[in-house]
Amino acid sequence: MKLGIMQPYFFPYIGYFQLISAVDQFVIHNDVQWIKGGWINRNRIFSGGKLSYITLPLQKSSSLCKINEKKLSADIERQKIKLMKQIEGAYRQAPQFDSTFHFISHCLACQEQNVSLFIVNTLRKCCDYLGIFTPFLLSSDLNKENTLKGHSRVKNICHILSATQYINPIGGTELYCKDDFEVENIELYFLRTRNISYKQANQPFMPNLSIIDMLMFCPVEEVQIFLKEYDLE
Repeated sequence: MKLGIMQPYFFPYIGYFQLISAVDQFVIHNDVQWIKGGWINRNRIFSGGKLSYITLPLQKSSSLCKINEKKLSADIERQKIKLMKQIEGAYRQAPQFDSTFHFISHCLACQEQNVSLFIVNTLRKCCDYLGIFTPFLLSSDLNKENTLKGHSRVKNICHILSATQYINPIGGTELYCKDDFEVENIELYFLRTRNISYKQANQPFMPNLSIIDMLMFCPVEEVQIFLKEYDLE
C-alpha cells in the first residue's frame, strides 16, 4: 500500500495533488506544531503583474499551537468576500474564470471555523473536481505514538496503516533516508514534479503557483493530464 503524508495546505500547487493521486491513502498531518510563514493558510497567485498571496486570516493564539488547534478569524466571512474580490481582480480575463470562480466560491462557503478542517474540506473538494478519489485520513485520528518526531513519526504512521511504500515530495530528500525506511520494510520514494507549463497571463512563465492559477487557465481535462507529469525517484 502506497502512503502519502502532508500538512494541510490552502489551495496548494499541482505537486501536492500529484502526491494525493499517486498514493492509495493520504494522511493529513494536522496534529503537529503550526509553522509560521508556511503554506497552511496561504498560497501564491499572480495579480497585477506580480506575485500576490491569498491568505486565510487567523485568530491570535500561541505560537506553540498544533495545526488542528488553530481557528479562523472572527470576521472570516468578510475576509472571504475580500479574498474572492482579490481572485476576481487577478483572473477575470482568464479563459476558465467562470467555472473556476464558481468552484472556489463553493469551497469558501464552508462554515467550519477550525483551520485544519476548513482546509481539508477544500482539499477534498479540489480532489473531487479533479477526479482524484484517494481516501483521506487525519493524523489526529490515528492511534499512534505522539511523542515521536520526524522520520520516526512517519514510519510509525506507515506501520499503523500497513504501508509498504511511502512517497514524499522531492524536498524530503534532505529529511528522509531510504536506508532508514528500508530496515523497516518500507520503500521510500520521492515525487519530483516535471517542468509543467501552460499559457498564463504573465510572462515569463511562473511555476508552482496555487492550483487556482492552473485551473483559471487550463480546462480540468488538461489539469488531469498534468497530474501524471511526475517521476518517482
